[in-house]
Amino acid sequence: MKVIASSLRRGAVVDIAGKLYVILTAENIHPGKGTPVTQIDMRRISDGVKVTERYRTTEQVEKADVDDRTYTFLYNDGDGYHFMNPDTFEQVTASADVIGSAAPYLQDGMLVSLSTHNDIPIAIELPRTATLEIVETEPSVKGQTASSSYKPALLANGVRTTVPPYLAVGAKIIVLTEDGSYLERAKG
Repeated sequence: MKVIASSLRRGAVVDIAGKLYVILTAENIHPGKGTPVTQIDMRRISDGVKVTERYRTTEQVEKADVDDRTYTFLYNDGDGYHFMNPDTFEQVTASADVIGSAAPYLQDGMLVSLSTHNDIPIAIELPRTATLEIVETEPSVKGQTASSSYKPALLANGVRTTVPPYLAVGAKIIVLTEDGSYLERAKG
């Protein structure tokens, strides 16, 4: 199926010269003069090589036939990351380069959107947020209220972020899985 380049988004899979690529970023650039272009950073699925291409925004690109379904994350071992289709109980294994920066946020039983091509996982989309515990941060100062300055913190998944100064070790917070940034304190 052909689509115009400007309609491509992160996670989409395209077929270029018989090879499959997953879109990492897609940016539409409109210069003052000249033709608008779409710059696409993508990873070749077969070997993980990253490629940057520019297309005129009206140029047609072949979108690959991909199956997007919800899967449950089970566990990670030496073979890769294991997921189960909750409807059929069929299991698939994704390699570490497919999971990429999403790896620290995967939690047992988490529902994710997994894109597969010929039953091989090629891209993952996490839920927008994850609840994590702070395992290391500077102690909070009594009487200190929320201010515009944040302090560094290490989360249970190993990701470093910044949190408001009143949060202490053991507090559960909600972070954005896209970049690990603090969103809010978890309720309860």
